[in-house]
Amino acid sequence: MKDLSMHLPKGKKQIWQGTLALILIIFVLAVSLYAFFYLRYDPMLTNLGERLQGMSLQHPLGTDHLGRDVLTRLMLGGQQTIGYSLLALLAALIIGIPFGLISGYKRGAADRIFMRIADGFLAFPDTIVAIVLSGLLGPGIGNLVLAIVLVKWVSYARLVRSTVLSESQKDYVLIAKINGLSSSKIMCKHLFPHIIGHVLVLASLDLGKIILLISSLSYIGLGAQPPTPEWGAMLNDSRPYFQSKPELMIFPGLAIVIIVLLTNMLGDYLRDHFDVKKEIQK
Repeated sequence: MKDLSMHLPKGKKQIWQGTLALILIIFVLAVSLYAFFYLRYDPMLTNLGERLQGMSLQHPLGTDHLGRDVLTRLMLGGQQTIGYSLLALLAALIIGIPFGLISGYKRGAADRIFMRIADGFLAFPDTIVAIVLSGLLGPGIGNLVLAIVLVKWVSYARLVRSTVLSESQKDYVLIAKINGLSSSKIMCKHLFPHIIGHVLVLASLDLGKIILLISSLSYIGLGAQPPTPEWGAMLNDSRPYFQSKPELMIFPGLAIVIIVLLTNMLGDYLRDHFDVKKEIQK
């Protein structure tokens, strides 16, 4: 069957893909939230009499090695993986955007100090730094989120700073200064609207990276700890049973792949919509 989107004009095709990605992301979030309000099974309660059962009407995705319902844990795992990823992303934005605005607009000593801090963080890959910080802070999903925030805020601050440096030289900013507007009003009213598109693009692309980071570090034991249902931790728990019950790893693995793919599709659409240059991507 042919892909109908191939026959659409380029602009309409991009809108179609972006809208579809956004709808599916909202659907995944809605399913995860639904599990929060309606739980047919306790995701923490073990029942060794029903361990490693196959798919059935009672357990649509079967049970794990401790007799827990896989579908329930998969849905709640979305809350953990996606929810903490969004939390880390939001915290990085809250820290990075003001730093970038002040550094790019005020310049001077504040800018020099920030650039030295940024150079230190960017000297190594962010994944390596996050692993090191997680190891130093200790296992736990809270410490993992903190480590990711400490790594990710620098990217947004640098992006905002470079945009502000370019925009602050334009006529509309100079006119605002002549009219007596304060620095805070210029940054909020005139500069912020010009950076929001760039930030949204980077954030949508970064969300998939953060989801992968949380899942991978939970897989090696630095993130969510048992018996918390989290996709990466579920992969780790199911590893010894891969040959006998591969679906225990396939289901959370597919969930991670699908949500990362959707966030990347949304990021590509936003990049084209806001006409952001490709150098925003690392």
